[in-house]
Amino acid sequence: MSEHEPDDERGPATFVDADLRGARFTRVDLSGAVLRGVEVGGADIDAPWLIEGGEPLLVNGVDVTPFVDAELDRRYPGRALRRADDPEGLRAAWVALELAWSGTLARAAALPGDAVDVSVDGEWSFAQTLRHLVMATDTWLGRGVLEQTDPYHPIGQPNVEYYTDGHDAAVFAPGTPPYADVLAVRAERVAQVRDYLATVTDDDLAAPRRHPWAPELEETVLDCLHTILEEEWEHHRYAVRDLGVLEG
Repeated sequence: MSEHEPDDERGPATFVDADLRGARFTRVDLSGAVLRGVEVGGADIDAPWLIEGGEPLLVNGVDVTPFVDAELDRRYPGRALRRADDPEGLRAAWVALELAWSGTLARAAALPGDAVDVSVDGEWSFAQTLRHLVMATDTWLGRGVLEQTDPYHPIGQPNVEYYTDGHDAAVFAPGTPPYADVLAVRAERVAQVRDYLATVTDDDLAAPRRHPWAPELEETVLDCLHTILEEEWEHHRYAVRDLGVLEG
């Protein structure tokens, strides 16, 4: 049962002897949540900002954050380079990322029929993941780094926050575009990042930019490039996870 719902007077909700088996939490803020005497066998937590948040995730008093980060680096060679802060390091990071995606795209190409457009457990399909990365590149390279006023390709896939924040949904085409078109636009965006990194300098990386979603905030070019790398590796992880299900 729930003792009470969250409010200003009594604070966060409290659950005592509650049966939450099989419950699903999506886009839920659980930061600072305290779980005591709980059964968590088989629980599946996916927190994309776990490492970047700076706060520990304690399991039986042990901060598991560094272990999770190290294991992801082991599983995905090249991921550890995503925080490179100089031109050569960033170029090496992008080479590693392209290599990782090349193998993953080959796995997707071997799937039968329209499997690339199939959602696994309510998540984006493989094609939608690629389309979202098109949008991420347009946002953080096009709008952020290059300061383009209209960077978006209509094949891009916005996340739900894009719509709830009141942005123009007409920018993006509805429906399911042909996978060949998705691959073509995605390849163009990958090449754009590669070409930019080929000539970037230390001075370029330190140059100030406006946050694409919050212009009142200042970022640097390096911040924007780090966001692209984070987006790429997180969505690559999702893609590999769901490919395993589709292949099965």
